Amino acid sequence: MGLLGLFHYWVFAVLLMTGFYAVIAKRNLVKKLIGLSIFQSAVFLLYITMGKVEGGTAPIYQNGASDQLFSNPLPEVLILTAIVVGISTMALGLAIVVRIKEEYGSIEEDEIMNFDR
Repeated sequence: MGLLGLFHYWVFAVLLMTGFYAVIAKRNLVKKLIGLSIFQSAVFLLYITMGKVEGGTAPIYQNGASDQLFSNPLPEVLILTAIVVGISTMALGLAIVVRIKEEYGSIEEDEIMNFDR
């Protein structure tokens, strides 16, 4: 398996580091939430690509075929649940950012920290 055969791992690493950078380096709370979403999407990509079996089909049993190779459906099912949790977390985060904006008048981390001092 060459370098291009591991393409999805490279995409995973780039997305993961991009999201991590946004969460750590950005001072705007909305940008931090977007970075968290990118980070989460990278993890989803990793789990989904690990469930793929080369030459595998959908896990539906057919009569007369005894040597079928199936792809694992468990990662996709877990990711569906994780997507729902991620959307809920993002909605809660955005609601908290709106409340912070109402209270402090800004969503910049530095300005909020200076306000509390």
